[in-house]
Amino acid sequence: MNKIKFILFGIAISLVLSSCATNKVMRPETQVVIKQEEEYQGLKRKVAIARFSNETEAARSAFYDISRDPLGKQGMEILTTRLAKTGKFILLERNDLDKIQKELEEFGSKDAFQKVGADFLLLGSITEYGRKTTGEEGIVSRSKTQTVQAGVSIRLVDVYTGQIIYSEEAKGQAETTSSTTLGVGGTANFDATLSDKAISAAISKLVENIINNCTDKPWRSFILSNDEAMFIAGGKSQGIKANDIFEIVEKGKQVKNPQTGMMMELPGKAVGKIQIQSTGGDPQNEWSIAAFIEGGLPQGADISNFYVQEIRK
Repeated sequence: MNKIKFILFGIAISLVLSSCATNKVMRPETQVVIKQEEEYQGLKRKVAIARFSNETEAARSAFYDISRDPLGKQGMEILTTRLAKTGKFILLERNDLDKIQKELEEFGSKDAFQKVGADFLLLGSITEYGRKTTGEEGIVSRSKTQTVQAGVSIRLVDVYTGQIIYSEEAKGQAETTSSTTLGVGGTANFDATLSDKAISAAISKLVENIINNCTDKPWRSFILSNDEAMFIAGGKSQGIKANDIFEIVEKGKQVKNPQTGMMMELPGKAVGKIQIQSTGGDPQNEWSIAAFIEGGLPQGADISNFYVQEIRK
């Protein structure tokens, strides 16, 4: 009898030792691995993040302080960090773009978006957010699992046309489990970091598509002056270097699209090529000096009717 008691006591001690600490587990599909990006050597696009709002049911509650909106701020910070890590963008914050959106809706003009000072405009929102706690009880052990689910929606707008070129929603989930055996182990409170992990998991599914849609179109800039020398907008921080070659394109005709009722620009015509001689200015107002190596602007041409474009091979 004593021998049996001794064996049972040994089993109990083994169980206690194997689970005396809290076990935390995240589902494999929610783990986010950020690869170390190689330094980007190409031309950088300017992307303005207008807002990242909370559109969940909880945000519509009378007790929710929408002015502080912690979930929206989480989403904004995570998205900004992910895009900045690629090195392919110059990121701008534009908190007043709701007014610009309203202008666009009222006047149906892409000029409203061109006040942004960027190539692309990003609008994001948290569309779903929920958390739950489940548990299991055994004879000598019990466990508690905390789960957070989040849905994120993104819209990417081409500033030059005012068109939404990419729109998608993704969902992410994160969870952690704590367990006790014979009363020994963790009884963790709610893990606040699960919100970050769930939102991050959702955004991770969208980042690659955002990058691809921004870089699919050739990089573009504008002529600032063409008097004694040609000055174009953009410089070192955007990846422009001496001896780089770009083409000068005359804007296409503006026509009204009968399908959408919106004005649109037809494809432009290349009038020549320029070579960068030097760059200068501060990061907010950079410029480059260039000279034609092929073709040229027509005599007396209005420089606002032309733009600088990356040459794709």
